[in-house]
Amino acid sequence: MNKKTLLSALFLCLSVSASKAQVNNSKEKTSTNAKKMEWFTDAKLGIFIHWGIYSVNGISESWAFFNNYINHDNYMKQLDGFNASNYQPEEWVKLIKESGAKYSVITTKHHDGVSLWDTKAHNATTTLKHSAAKKDLISPFVKALKASGLKTGLYFSLPDWSYPDYDVFTREHKRYQLKAEPERWNTFLSYYQQQLNELSANYKPDLIWFDGDWEHNGEEWQAQKVLKNLRSYNSDIIINSRLNHHGDYETPEQGIPVVKPAGDYWELCYTINDSWGYQPYDNKYKSPNMIIRTLVDCISMGGNLLLDIGPKADGTIPEQQVKVLKGLARWTSKHDEAIYGTRSGIPAEHFNGKTSLSKDRKTLYLYADWKPYEGVFNLNGILSAVKSARIVGNNQVLRVKKEGNNLTLTIPENATDQDVTVMAIQFNEPIRLAEKTAVVATLAPQKKGSIKQQITQITSAIHDGNNPFDQTKLTVDGLGLASEKNSLSPELYNWITKNSESLYKTTKGLPEGHYQGKSALSADKQTLFLFVEGKPTGPIALKGIKNKISRIRVVGEGTMMEPEIYNKLYWSAVPGIVYIPVPEDRLDKSLTVIAVLLDGPIELYREKVGAIESNL
Repeated sequence: MNKKTLLSALFLCLSVSASKAQVNNSKEKTSTNAKKMEWFTDAKLGIFIHWGIYSVNGISESWAFFNNYINHDNYMKQLDGFNASNYQPEEWVKLIKESGAKYSVITTKHHDGVSLWDTKAHNATTTLKHSAAKKDLISPFVKALKASGLKTGLYFSLPDWSYPDYDVFTREHKRYQLKAEPERWNTFLSYYQQQLNELSANYKPDLIWFDGDWEHNGEEWQAQKVLKNLRSYNSDIIINSRLNHHGDYETPEQGIPVVKPAGDYWELCYTINDSWGYQPYDNKYKSPNMIIRTLVDCISMGGNLLLDIGPKADGTIPEQQVKVLKGLARWTSKHDEAIYGTRSGIPAEHFNGKTSLSKDRKTLYLYADWKPYEGVFNLNGILSAVKSARIVGNNQVLRVKKEGNNLTLTIPENATDQDVTVMAIQFNEPIRLAEKTAVVATLAPQKKGSIKQQITQITSAIHDGNNPFDQTKLTVDGLGLASEKNSLSPELYNWITKNSESLYKTTKGLPEGHYQGKSALSADKQTLFLFVEGKPTGPIALKGIKNKISRIRVVGEGTMMEPEIYNKLYWSAVPGIVYIPVPEDRLDKSLTVIAVLLDGPIELYREKVGAIESNL
């Protein structure tokens, strides 16, 4: 072997060794991260707390002066009314734990720069020294949190709009340019990093929840230095993504993702009404039913829900917020098995509701926010044999019938939950699923199955883009089925003619994520038809519809319904969630159809939902 060949062989060996080392290091890093993140992934529910001087006037936290809704001097005068006179952190923690949460995140300092603990950082404004409370408010809460066994999360604002050496003051006013006065920026960096070191040393948090990173890039924040310092106190510290994406998990805000986030770990931060902090005139509270279903939505996509509450200036939690948390507690305490430690579920094509899986993928959890007619739920495309099936929360046995790859689950009468019924199906192996095949339907008489099952088959076929009525003379007003009438049962014929508007020339329905059931679109794409199974436990929900809604009605009988839209921020492109209350006495005994008339051809929002960076 000549010298050149020998060097080439040696270089190849070194390259292979280096490559293997990189792969092994990557695997080791992934394994270590998964172990660190396990408690977070298992937790599913956390409670966010926005508490600060903004609760005195009941105005937007920090943003009120940033947007000049109130000037800074008058905003800061709220310190004189922030007394925390009825603050009982042990009672807060008791309520949080009862709700089913496994961790809590509290604002140690919002963008207004008011620190709720006894920070020693120079020029800091604190509740101990500057507010009527004259207290360190974080220490007793963290102490109670740790005593309860819940994980500790600390929210920390990177910007400090009140600090004299921070560059940004309000939307219209900037104190200085970093390049022109780098010594002022360095003063601020020392200030905020000292505060983070204090929080780490004093409270030993499990999680740091950053906010406001959009005002500077990672280099300007010294993100790498911050991470190194935090990890020097706790090598397993979990950090959200709002340190210019240097963290461990994504934090979509307000909008429930339509599409499952790409990352392994994510958490939806979500208000209980429309406000983060206490605002006495914001009465747009979501019902316990809505919050429970939002939690289920997050669980089904492998994420967490961080539900926010806003205490009053005296430290009491508003009664309406307590009511929602108590309603949440009723459901979580009953269904803990199907919440904590679960992983994302199976594709929507297999079940009309949400789903999740146990870690070993041998137990499938089904979440149904409707009461089915005749107690029957349908599950499609399941290859694995069923070992057992039961209702979670009372262990009542489900009757299971398997035909090919399809399952029919029959639950006992009156066994459904008032909000979301949960069923557990256990298999002898990790669940195996059949590949998706488009559903087709025929109007020919069926030897097997009920009329409801035939209707389900028809609507499923239309949802998949295979409309069986395209081969008939059906008209939009229900006429034209003379040749088919004699072969159809009277019940099926009556349902078809009543709901013909949703069957005539309608096309493929919504993709997964926007509506949990089957749907169809009119030929001009301007009317959305929702097929509503059974009796919903609350208003049906639509996500990611960009259009304005012109009118909503029950097909075939004309009842109009007024939707409620939640979490639609007027300056944000992210659509709110449309909740449609369907009157119980207008439900069809076979299957109800709702028509949603839009202001134009349907437009869908399927983009990533991120942090909110405006708050005008």
